[in-house]
Amino acid sequence: MNDKIGVMVCGHGSRDEDAVREFDAVATGIRQRLSHYDVESGFLEFAQPIIRDGLDKLRGRGVKRILAVPGMLFAAGHAKNDIPSVLSTYQAQHPEVQIDYGRELAIDPKMIRAAGDRIAQALDAAGGAVPKAETLLMVVGRGASDPDANSNAAKVMRMLWEGFGFGWGETCYSGVTFPLVEPGLRHAAKLGYRRIVVFPYFLFTGILVKRIYEHTDRVAAQHPEIEFVKAPYLNDHPLVLDAFAERVEEILGGENNMNCKMCKYREQVLGFEAEVGLAQESHHHHVEGIGTGSGETEHTHDHDRHGHGHDHGHDHHDHGHHPYPHADHPLGPKSLN
Repeated sequence: MNDKIGVMVCGHGSRDEDAVREFDAVATGIRQRLSHYDVESGFLEFAQPIIRDGLDKLRGRGVKRILAVPGMLFAAGHAKNDIPSVLSTYQAQHPEVQIDYGRELAIDPKMIRAAGDRIAQALDAAGGAVPKAETLLMVVGRGASDPDANSNAAKVMRMLWEGFGFGWGETCYSGVTFPLVEPGLRHAAKLGYRRIVVFPYFLFTGILVKRIYEHTDRVAAQHPEIEFVKAPYLNDHPLVLDAFAERVEEILGGENNMNCKMCKYREQVLGFEAEVGLAQESHHHHVEGIGTGSGETEHTHDHDRHGHGHDHGHDHHDHGHHPYPHADHPLGPKSLN
């Protein structure tokens, strides 16, 4: 093993113990694919170990160069600001270590194939004789205050819609932006399709995925004439693990390109002009390491109930993030509850 280069997988974190276990399983799969490196993982918030703990372990084992990748589908505030801030702070405190930051999973053929497998799995389980032309696909994204990340969810939906040959496709979100799941599904139910496949484009489970399925059940109860099929999320699909390994190798190969042309922090994106040039800083210090395994039970800032990309609430807890311009939109962006 090369004892000079290490890999740090930076996860978001969750209070849901199942989500933490699933992230750990993904980290294990990445270790297996990158066995020639020393691999650690950690969380931005809500769970332990935190990112800094993983960096400490790598440095303590003599690693001099760390290849860090965000354990996230798309580049919104976490991948663009929060994780880089944590890494930059650590780099400044430990100049003897070089930290190179990779890109998110993004729009990738492997990710589309993994998503297709999950949808096919749900269709096979549902059975029946409903033609794809009479089926609507609803892809549910996490939702962010970054329109570039939200548009990626819509692109994933289009590629899956066209790839399968479904009759129609729609996109909705679990929070932060609009439309949310329930209004999105109510709209979809008006379009006359016999079957609606609901696919959470999420890496891991957690309270949001569970609420997506709950909201699907609510709308399904109102429309018994439509068959609602709940597809599983991505989880540790082998192609997802392959894509993570590719992101690490890209750093060394000089192909680490993040899309900056539509980034609201660099360009004047329509509706988000006030956020150009905002300082790169993390707003998660107050929730580092709390949640699962921490013994922390009293935390009045409910991150699972309100939303701005990971379920903080702009309406109630302004702790540094720029306010989302459509926070009062009638179809969102309150997180699911």
